[in-house]
Amino acid sequence: MHPARELLRHTLATIAYRARKAVRDAPPGFAGVRAADTSRTAIEILAHMGDLFDWALSLAKGQQVWRESTPQAWDAETKRFFTALSAFDACLAGDSILGAPPEKLLQGPIADALTHIGQITLLRRIAGSPVKGENYFKADIATGQFAV
Repeated sequence: MHPARELLRHTLATIAYRARKAVRDAPPGFAGVRAADTSRTAIEILAHMGDLFDWALSLAKGQQVWRESTPQAWDAETKRFFTALSAFDACLAGDSILGAPPEKLLQGPIADALTHIGQITLLRRIAGSPVKGENYFKADIATGQFAV
């Protein structure tokens, strides 16, 4: 496998690990929490993250398809996000030629998702249910792990 694809796949595994921590055991009502009147709610951010990886998959397949979804319930949106992330990873794991440069995939949808995981983590703290910190350098992160 090309080193750039390997790095992208490890980045996706890192996103999965961090997102799991951010969304797991969210308190009741958390989906509606927002930082300000003009900002997205937690569920809108999570839905956007699912949209990002649907878009990433389309880019990897040489298309440019953006679809803004209507947020579902928290558990359904969480599942949709991890399913989209896993589908994108499966594409990267394959041997087909990517329809977009790996660097563009990183700087677009992948980097955007990292930002949004941070937003959800911040909203957890605002909601009084902070995510436990850890040394991510020591975290057991392995490519291909996308279960919630």
